[in-house]
Amino acid sequence: MAKKKADAPKNAVAAARGRSAPFARRAWENFKSIAGTLAIFLFIRAFLVEAYRIPSGSMIPTLLIGDWLFVNKLVYGPHLPFSNYNLPGYADPKRGDVVVFKSPYQPDEAERGDDPTPTLVKRLVGMPGDTIFMRAGLLHVNGVPQRQGYGADANPKGDPNEISDLFDWQKKVQLATSRFGAAPKQPTHDEWGPLLVPNGYYWMMGDNRYNSKDSRYWGFVPRDNMRGRPIFVYYTYVPQNESDRALSPLTDIRWKRIGHIIR
Repeated sequence: MAKKKADAPKNAVAAARGRSAPFARRAWENFKSIAGTLAIFLFIRAFLVEAYRIPSGSMIPTLLIGDWLFVNKLVYGPHLPFSNYNLPGYADPKRGDVVVFKSPYQPDEAERGDDPTPTLVKRLVGMPGDTIFMRAGLLHVNGVPQRQGYGADANPKGDPNEISDLFDWQKKVQLATSRFGAAPKQPTHDEWGPLLVPNGYYWMMGDNRYNSKDSRYWGFVPRDNMRGRPIFVYYTYVPQNESDRALSPLTDIRWKRIGHIIR
């Protein structure tokens, strides 16, 4: 009997350890499951598909404020996070693509304290080697007029003679002479170029030409800045400042636009 009493505390400790072991194992298994799920999510987001929200009207009517898109990041080659390197993609950008990209440096945004290299979405209209210019608001590529489709011709028009210091960068690279005529002394919103798109660079413009801060303002986009191509709209709603309903993200959803393929 004395021996059993002496063993009692040891048995109690062993029993306690036995009860805690399953809890520790369950906690470890749960941690591994959560960590694995998070790793898969981060891998997909970094290299395959990422969500992107449209904050402005620069691509109306192709993309609307309040659209949420899935972006194919694999197509042009995913960007390695925290580096300046891109992995190979399975396609090259081509004229007419809607592209998500990192903007060239914008000093005016830096002066305001905003992000000077924001992620943007525009349409690729100028390929490497193209000569591009605009006359009377009509874009020309290699001398061929590029009349806007996609319903963009119905967008409101602004001041065609807008002059901005942000256009002055063009003066250093515009062609003094070409078969398309000389460049204007002062580039304006609707009158600029001709410009020759350098190798490895692209010219981006919004479909909503009079409400788009694009390559006219900050220049050519390097190939390495390409981040992906939008696939489709997976969620969209009327912005609060345009809606007559409270909580428009929940009460003013554009149901017919969900699933819309981006072209």
